[in-house]
Amino acid sequence: MELRYLRYFVAVAEELHFGRAAQRLHMAQQPLSRQIRDLESQIGVELLHRTKRTVRLTQAGQVFLTEARKTLACAEHAVRLAQRTSRGEIGEFAVGFTGPALNSVLPKIVRLFKERYPQIDLALERLQTNEQVEALASGQIQAGLLHPPIENDTLILETIHREGLVAVLPDTHPLAEARTEPISIKELSNEPFIFYPRHVGPVLYDRMISLCQQAGFSPNIVQEVIPQQTILGLVSANIGISLLHASAQAFAPSGVVIRQLLEPTPELELAVAWYPDTVSSVLSSFLEIVREVAFSPKL
Repeated sequence: MELRYLRYFVAVAEELHFGRAAQRLHMAQQPLSRQIRDLESQIGVELLHRTKRTVRLTQAGQVFLTEARKTLACAEHAVRLAQRTSRGEIGEFAVGFTGPALNSVLPKIVRLFKERYPQIDLALERLQTNEQVEALASGQIQAGLLHPPIENDTLILETIHREGLVAVLPDTHPLAEARTEPISIKELSNEPFIFYPRHVGPVLYDRMISLCQQAGFSPNIVQEVIPQQTILGLVSANIGISLLHASAQAFAPSGVVIRQLLEPTPELELAVAWYPDTVSSVLSSFLEIVREVAFSPKL
C-alpha cells in the first residue's frame, strides 16, 4: 500500500467532506473519491459511510484512521532522521586513539564534538597504531588518531601534533633531585631502560635506540611493556627508567620525576587518519574540529 492512500484517507476522515479534502490536497474531488474507493477495495473494508449530504467514518474507519496517522508520522520521522543523518547531525561515529592522543588533543576534540553534535554517538576505542590501520580497513572505526609513518598508501594522514621525548625517572634516582634542570642522555648510559615493544612503533623505537647510540651507548632494555601507564608504574617501582613523549608528564604517578633532555630528541607525531572513500558529513565535521583544535591549542 502506498503512503499517498493513507494521506488521502486522513484528509477525508478529518474533513468529513470530499470537496474540502480535495482542496486541502490540491487535487480534484473525483480522483480523490476514486482513490478512497481503491483503498477500500485493497483492504476489503468500508472505511467511510457516504450519503448525498454526509460523510462519516465507519467503526473500521475510526480504527484505521488512528493507525494511518501513526504510520504517516513514522514515515515522516524516518525521512527527518535520514535527512539529519545525511547532514551529519545524528548517527554513530567510531574513532581510534593512542595513549599520547589521550594526553594531548583528544579531550579537547571530544569535548567540542559532543558540544556541537550531541546526537551523534561518538565511540572511542584505544588501539595501537597498527591496530588502528586494521580497524580502519575493516570499518571498525571511521577515523584514527595514530602515529606515522605507517605502511599504507591509501590512507590519508594529517599531522596534528608533535612532541619531543623526556627522561622518566623514579623519584629516588640521583638525577631526580634537580627537577627543573635538563640532563644529558649520556647520563643515562648505565641505566636499565623500560621501553614499549618495537612492533608498537618501530620507527620511533629505532630513533630512540639511535639517540642513545649517538650518545655512545646502547640502552640496556630490561622490560618491554604497554601501555604507557604500565611503563610509568614500573618506573615508579624503581624497575628502571624510560624515554616517553613529553605529554606523559600530565599523567605521571607519584614516585615518578620527568626531566627534560639537553639533546634534540626524535619527535612523536600524532596524525588523524581516514580513508578517502569513506568521507561522510560526520567525518567532515569531525575533521573540522580536529583541525580547529590542532591550530588553536588554547581551546
